[in-house]
Amino acid sequence: MDIETINEYNKKALTLFSAFLNLCPDEIDGDDVKDIAKSCSVSEDYAYAVLFAAFCGLVAEGKDKAFFEGWFVPAIRKWNPAVFLQDPYYQSVRIPETEMGRWQFKMMEIKPYEAFVCGDLKRFSDGRIQPQIGFFDRSFRYPAVLENTREWMTITPNEIITMAAPVQKAHGHVLTFGLGLGYFAYMAARKSRVASVTIVEKDKDVIELFERYILPQFTAPEKIKIIHADAFQYAETEMKKGSFDFVFTDIWHDPSDGVDAYLKMKQLESHLPGASFSYWIEETLQCYLKS
Repeated sequence: MDIETINEYNKKALTLFSAFLNLCPDEIDGDDVKDIAKSCSVSEDYAYAVLFAAFCGLVAEGKDKAFFEGWFVPAIRKWNPAVFLQDPYYQSVRIPETEMGRWQFKMMEIKPYEAFVCGDLKRFSDGRIQPQIGFFDRSFRYPAVLENTREWMTITPNEIITMAAPVQKAHGHVLTFGLGLGYFAYMAARKSRVASVTIVEKDKDVIELFERYILPQFTAPEKIKIIHADAFQYAETEMKKGSFDFVFTDIWHDPSDGVDAYLKMKQLESHLPGASFSYWIEETLQCYLKS
C-alpha cells in the first residue's frame, strides 16, 4: 500500500473512530458480538470490529477489506476489568460523590460493550496511525472530576495505560503540572526512588477537594506538596528555582486542546536543564503533529 493511500486511511480512521466514540460509543450490542463470534468461529475482538466497521458504513469483507483489516481489526481489544481494578489507586483510594463550585466528584460508568479509548495512538513503520479501542463485557465504574458537568479528569483504563510510562520514569524530586484526582502523584509517591512530588494546580476548588477527600488516603502523603499557580507562569518563573529531576505535564483534556499547550510547555524545558520531561498522551500528540 502506497504512502498516499495510508495517509488517506489514517485521516479516515481518525475521523470515523472519533465520531463513533463521541456520538454513539454504546451502540454495539453485546449479544450481536457473541452471535457473530460463535457463528463465524472468530474472537469477540474480531466480531466487535465487524460491527464497529458496519456502524461506520464500511463493508468489511468487500470493498473496504484492506482498510478494515489494516486499521480496525488490530485497533480493537476486549479487556478484562480485573486488570484495572487491581491498580493500586483503585485498590486504596475511594472517591466520594461531592461538589464544590463548578467542580464535581462523581463515579461514572463504562457500559458493557461500550467502546472507549484505551491507549495512545500507535504509529507503525509503514506510516499507519492506529487508534486503540477497548471494550468490556460487563459494567465498569470509574472516578471522575467534572467541570460544569463536562468530564475533565478521569481515572479510566485509558489514563492508567497512558500514565504507566511516566510513572515508571519518575524519580528523585518530581514536579507535575495538573492535579485532577491525583493519580500520577499517588503512583509516583509510592515509589522508593521518588523523594517528593510537587503538584502545580491553578484551581483552588480542585485543590481543596483533593486535600480534603483524597490526599489523606495516600500511602505517602508526606511526599506531596501542592502549589496553587498557573502551570505556564510557574514553568516560566519558578520552575528553574527548584531542584527537580523529573517533570510531568497533564493539563489538557484530549488532543484537541493539548497540541498547543504541549508545544508551549516543550519550549519551557530549557528553564530546567538536566531534568527529564514527560507529557500525558505524548505519542498521540506527536501523531497529530506529524499528520
